[in-house]
Amino acid sequence: MTISLLVADDHQVVRLGLRNILEGSGIEVAAEATTGEEVLQILLNNKPDCVLLDVRMPGGDGLNILGRIKLDYPEMPVVLFSTYDNPTYVARAVALGAAGYVLKDDTPERLISAIQAAVRGEAAWTREELRRVTGALATPRVVSDVEVPLTQRESEVLRQLANGLTNKEIALALGISYETVKEHVQHILRKIGVSDRTQAAVWAVRKGLV
Repeated sequence: MTISLLVADDHQVVRLGLRNILEGSGIEVAAEATTGEEVLQILLNNKPDCVLLDVRMPGGDGLNILGRIKLDYPEMPVVLFSTYDNPTYVARAVALGAAGYVLKDDTPERLISAIQAAVRGEAAWTREELRRVTGALATPRVVSDVEVPLTQRESEVLRQLANGLTNKEIALALGISYETVKEHVQHILRKIGVSDRTQAAVWAVRKGLV
């Protein structure tokens, strides 16, 4: 039985490469999207067996699109596909219900097996990926129900942090100094009661901030 796949990636070379890699695997690229909004539009009319979703695309964060897919189509298997080996991304993907997270430099066999596992309703996470984010995912859920008095700027920094940006990238995005960002991050971690950025990202997901 052929698996129908929706591929969401803004690079044509990547999409063409995926078609070549998947040829003869029993997985057929049934639709392509270059933005998150295109993904959502396609899903209104077509229901593939699985979605392969790039983490960073124009016009939005792929992880936000993952959250919207899971809200509207909770049973839809979604595998994240990324250049970035970023524990914050992995933790958010797990928290949002992705079936797996495949790096673009992983082997074709890894990609194919992840898609096949997702369609079977199985998790396609490696032990190493889960080991890296176990601490973040173990952050008590009750914390997300407590009202935390973050300032507007701290909330902005937290959203950027949860999107996987470094302190330097956050400083550029918000037009503030690196040292100011560093100070805000320290205040955020203390206020929400977590010990690192990855835990803060998971907290932000559970709070609905990203």
